[in-house]
Amino acid sequence: MINSENDAHIPRRLPMVALAGRPNVGKSTLFNRLLRKRRSITDPTPGVTRDPVGVDTTILGKPLRLVDTGGFKLDRRPDTPEGELEGLVVEKSLEILKKADIIVLLFEAGELTLEDEEFIALLRPYSNKLLATVNKTEGGRREAEAWNLLSYGFEKVYMISAEHGDNIRELEEAIVERLGALEPAGTDVPRSGVSPEIPAPAPEAVPIRIAILGKPNTGKSTLSNRLTSSSASIVSDIPGTTRDVVEGSFVWKNRDLRILDTAGIRRKSKVNENIEYYSVNRAIKTVDESDIVFLVIDAQEGLTDQDKKIASIAHDKGRGIILVLNKWDTMPAVKNTFEAVRDRIHFLFGQMEYAPIIPLSAMDGSGIDVLLNTALRMHSQLIRRIETSTLNEALEKWLTEYPPPAGKSWFKIRYAVQILANPVRFVFFVSRPKAVGETYIAYLRNRIRRDLGFSLVPLSIEIRPSAKPIEKGKRR
Repeated sequence: MINSENDAHIPRRLPMVALAGRPNVGKSTLFNRLLRKRRSITDPTPGVTRDPVGVDTTILGKPLRLVDTGGFKLDRRPDTPEGELEGLVVEKSLEILKKADIIVLLFEAGELTLEDEEFIALLRPYSNKLLATVNKTEGGRREAEAWNLLSYGFEKVYMISAEHGDNIRELEEAIVERLGALEPAGTDVPRSGVSPEIPAPAPEAVPIRIAILGKPNTGKSTLSNRLTSSSASIVSDIPGTTRDVVEGSFVWKNRDLRILDTAGIRRKSKVNENIEYYSVNRAIKTVDESDIVFLVIDAQEGLTDQDKKIASIAHDKGRGIILVLNKWDTMPAVKNTFEAVRDRIHFLFGQMEYAPIIPLSAMDGSGIDVLLNTALRMHSQLIRRIETSTLNEALEKWLTEYPPPAGKSWFKIRYAVQILANPVRFVFFVSRPKAVGETYIAYLRNRIRRDLGFSLVPLSIEIRPSAKPIEKGKRR
């Protein structure tokens, strides 16, 4: 189980700074501004952010965890699916604010709304960690009304424009000062918080980044919460609950793992909202940011065309892929059920035969240990590098056992090198590259998998022309 005392634990927590406020005051825009990159989805539609989105970052050299929370919505109808979801968003946001070290309470320039006033009253117990901040005050816009916040007991009010960057430095200094770690005057602190002189860490020290992808309602958020021993992702039966990428961390067998829980990916024809369009694009983009993809499949529904498209994206980018058959506890307890499902998946998607298939239940945790052990083995293969001498000794054996064809299709493989790990790429230098057919490339790929320890990961082979050998007694 993921919460085993010996196998897993949650890493030491960084100070947490949470952004809070009613919908559409600009929390996600401020979140992106403080990160110096576009991370949260921003859209004029109220209530875009649902799950709290947290990222480890630095502000003025101070390491911290910045969290963008869902909007506090007063007008909710709990008897409707959407109202039920809004209630979950508020509940999740309040959980984060309770744990936060600093709360940046964001308001929109202008008169306070009833939702603003209710939120202020609700957060009164946390007054010692609140930073009242008024957004959209670019050029002094409506600042006079904003000062009315002082009548609610705030000692100071910060006027900013998250979109234009006005007075962001002042807010950053206030955050760091509250955390008690403002850098001494005159210290040249890199804006990124990372010194270029620090050597790159060893591969084993870098967290393994795992993206959880799949169709809506397959249990991705339940799996994410199970792995991180948290409730960071909102779990609901309503498809499309997750919109942003929700990150979480944990340790398994002394290895740091970072989980990226993504929005469910539907066919383009079914994506009819701008917000969902950005959510799906963000989910697909996480493939670039990950080492391994957990493709979560509903065990009862089986592999679909959409699953195959997602897997193809990961395959083409050289990412490790594990097909996760979730909700396995709902499958009939019939002998050889798993073998039948596995064989059908291999039949439908033959080129992915290397990808492990793991049955599990994210709800009760069965199969999680197998999943994580497989992920560790897979990552070790992704970062494996083969010495050129070892590779060419193996190549000589392969050519002896299955020589290139004779006649017009003849070619000679002179040598091979591994040019990249994670993704894994090999280059074979050949006398006549165009003569090398797909069948022989498949043979080389299978021998690399079997003999050199790449059985669980995708690998690419590039055929390049070799330099013509120098004839004896002649110069180039």
